[in-house]
Amino acid sequence: MKQIAGRLGWFVINFIQAVFTVLWTALWVLAALVLLAVTLNHNLPLVMARRFWAAGLLLGARTRLEVHGVNDIDFSQPHVFVCNHQSTIDIPIVFRAIPQNLHFIIKKELFYIPFVGWFAWATGMIFVDRKNQIRVVASLRKIGRQIRAGRSVIAFPEGTRSRGQGIQPFKKGVFFAAIEAGVPIIPVLIEGADVAMPADSFSVRPARVRVTLGKPIATTGLSAADRARLSELTRERIHALRGSS
Repeated sequence: MKQIAGRLGWFVINFIQAVFTVLWTALWVLAALVLLAVTLNHNLPLVMARRFWAAGLLLGARTRLEVHGVNDIDFSQPHVFVCNHQSTIDIPIVFRAIPQNLHFIIKKELFYIPFVGWFAWATGMIFVDRKNQIRVVASLRKIGRQIRAGRSVIAFPEGTRSRGQGIQPFKKGVFFAAIEAGVPIIPVLIEGADVAMPADSFSVRPARVRVTLGKPIATTGLSAADRARLSELTRERIHALRGSS
């Protein structure tokens, strides 16, 4: 009987959290669209996302964030952040943990999802058509130019959430873009997000999430032929961040 009551209690809490997440996101999507229409500045919605939208979601989920390694990064310069992927909550986590406006590389299909697509467009996210290889290469070259112009990009190159299977092999696209841009890659490890919100679930639980930023990995002098080696090196660096401080 006590077990049933406990499950019912968590169901009610998670239902309230889900409603809050939808309403909170809708509020900031509308605010971002209005601000963009008034200012024509994509950076302001990103600042709002970092400081307010992400912070509110983590507070509602009762996620305690612990961040390491930020003092080793020069955030006045653009970077490519490469991160493992544990949970849907990874997105507000990295928004809050990394003190720099971040542009996600996301699949084109998300553009057509109400609110999600609008918010991604309003905050200047980068859409890629993964089904067309010719367009993918052209998009990655364009992303490289955007990074050189000052945009910092973040990607989850596993392509899907790990679901407790460790860090999966990385797709190579973001490394091609980093080499095109000639900017450093920052390896990022997230630990505990799958406890806060398991993959494919909204069973949100209070959790401590640790985000660790590694030392920059230089890409100057590399060519497109080096992207596989760069991908593996970055994955090794993320693995090595476990248990570091």
